[in-house]
Amino acid sequence: MNIPFLGNRSKKHRAAVPAEDDPEGIAEILSECELLRSHAAGEGIGLDDTAVSLEALDQLPPRWREDEETLPWFGHDAGLYLGTVVVRTVPGAVWAIRPDGEPVVRLASGREIDVVTVGRDWAANGTPELSQLYAEVAEN
Repeated sequence: MNIPFLGNRSKKHRAAVPAEDDPEGIAEILSECELLRSHAAGEGIGLDDTAVSLEALDQLPPRWREDEETLPWFGHDAGLYLGTVVVRTVPGAVWAIRPDGEPVVRLASGREIDVVTVGRDWAANGTPELSQLYAEVAEN
């Protein structure tokens, strides 16, 4: 399975990446979001995989925008975290890996949300708010 954000992995480590028929394994890997979780913890925010935590992230001062090197990775993590919240709280939502290796969230309706792009847009511009997108997804 090609998951570009995991980087180049030796053959020894490739076996540790869960297959697409292991949704719990994929969800576990995608929920790590280490950079985002570390930053949030430094701001006193615990990320508990709930919609309330998305609202807290939306209220953070965007200091990450000052570091152009970190910005895309921070946005990537924000998107994966948004996806994690959706998958864990919206009935029927699951992670899916596109043929190009990028993760998306597939809703019960079949609609796919490119959460990584959403996260990068949020990190760079502040819009759309993570909590707003979550509310729209959870409503449908």
